[in-house]
Amino acid sequence: MSADVPAWARDAVFYQVFPDRFASSARVEDPGPMEPWSAAPTVHGFKGGDLLGLAERLGELVDLGVTALYLNPIFTAASNHRYNASDLMTVDPLLGGEAAFRELLVEAHGRGIRVILDGVFNHVGRGFWPFQHVVEAGGSSPYRDWFYLDHDVIDGHRSVQPQDYLCPESGPRGYRSWWDVPSLPKLRIEHRPVREYLMQAVEHWTRFGIDGWRLDVPEDIEDPTFWPEVRQRVRAINPEAYLVGEIWHEAPEWLTGDRFDALMNYPLTLAILGFVGGTRIARDVIVGQSNYRDGLVDLDAAAFADRLTRAMTLNGPETTAVQFNLLGSHDTPRLRSVLDEDLELVRLAATLQLALPGAPSIYYGDEIGMSGGIDPDCRRAYPQHLQDMDPAGLAHRDFVREMIRARRSEAALRLGTVHVLATSGRAVAIERTAEGRRALVLVNAGDEPTALDLGDKNGQGLRQLEAVSTGAVVLEGGGARAELGAWSAAILIE
Repeated sequence: MSADVPAWARDAVFYQVFPDRFASSARVEDPGPMEPWSAAPTVHGFKGGDLLGLAERLGELVDLGVTALYLNPIFTAASNHRYNASDLMTVDPLLGGEAAFRELLVEAHGRGIRVILDGVFNHVGRGFWPFQHVVEAGGSSPYRDWFYLDHDVIDGHRSVQPQDYLCPESGPRGYRSWWDVPSLPKLRIEHRPVREYLMQAVEHWTRFGIDGWRLDVPEDIEDPTFWPEVRQRVRAINPEAYLVGEIWHEAPEWLTGDRFDALMNYPLTLAILGFVGGTRIARDVIVGQSNYRDGLVDLDAAAFADRLTRAMTLNGPETTAVQFNLLGSHDTPRLRSVLDEDLELVRLAATLQLALPGAPSIYYGDEIGMSGGIDPDCRRAYPQHLQDMDPAGLAHRDFVREMIRARRSEAALRLGTVHVLATSGRAVAIERTAEGRRALVLVNAGDEPTALDLGDKNGQGLRQLEAVSTGAVVLEGGGARAELGAWSAAILIE
């Protein structure tokens, strides 16, 4: 396992922002009408969020305890999600352009906040300028080898019908596309000019001052030499750049020092949600998200402990310490909606996320209990003002802020070892140790009070952190036994 990971990521608390939906600034002029901010989001609608709006609200994120931003794609594209770039070298004018991104970087760095960008290099949009060149010039275009084209179609020797496909994994209309989506032409990474264009984009924005990359669908790029070269080029410019791969399953072979520092830790996500949600997981909400539908199952404490132990030992400790730990993202239903709209359960999940090693990531709005189903509903607009938030949401935000403060002040909540001390029914006791400090994380996800046998005096000498406990814990027998209320959590620090 690799020890070549950026040290800052061990202590980071990420906040994921979908730029079109977080905040808008009066300094960015809209070119035309936008979808109403408070209206339900649609697949193709634009709300008008921009990077200056985000820069103007960084103070709220500092107050929350955020130390790093992960931005969904910001490059010029013809969609609100921007995973279909038309130019990887320009920031979308709807987001304020390059000047707005420069201001955001300066403001973020000035407040101690790192910034990583979403890198989408497997595919582009139909508006991508080399693809448009092929559309206009056909077989005469010098960019024809940038894509997987059916040359009989491009040269006009065969017309394409909707049912025509190049091969089983290709799309219609004479070119291969990602997941058969016609608006996402797949790039021929093995073609050197394509590869060099992508490397130049990676180098350009790394020199611009970003602190790393979240890299989209890396397994879909067949060339095994591509990601090692990305790492080499990025690290040559910024040796502390953090590289995260979007892989949804266990894949330790991607974390051996030649490609990524971390993966989006969805196996841990599913373990936490399965334990906290149990039989109350909203099946009607997750049915449209295949990874959740197939992988999110009811876990009692013993089953959760097994999954947690595996997640904490699958990689070396240096890698585990920087894994990208999330409870939801732009690709999943909202955390609150998955957990039956119950903020008590959301709080239990947040407790576990923020008391384990790795870099926790908060999907914008989860800290105030935003609801939402699958895309596009999980991409609702963030409230324009803090006072617009409902009291329950603000109370949850206060809890998350206090939990982040506890994590920052107590090394045993973010670094070091993880040991499952006890389980009982739907309750678990997790022991954390680091730098000579010890913490116990106690969670009861059941609807009845539960006793946990901690072993001989394991709770002795520990004090409860009241601000981050959702229920009182009673220690008996010199700390060898803990009594927890239903749906409650407690943090004990030595």
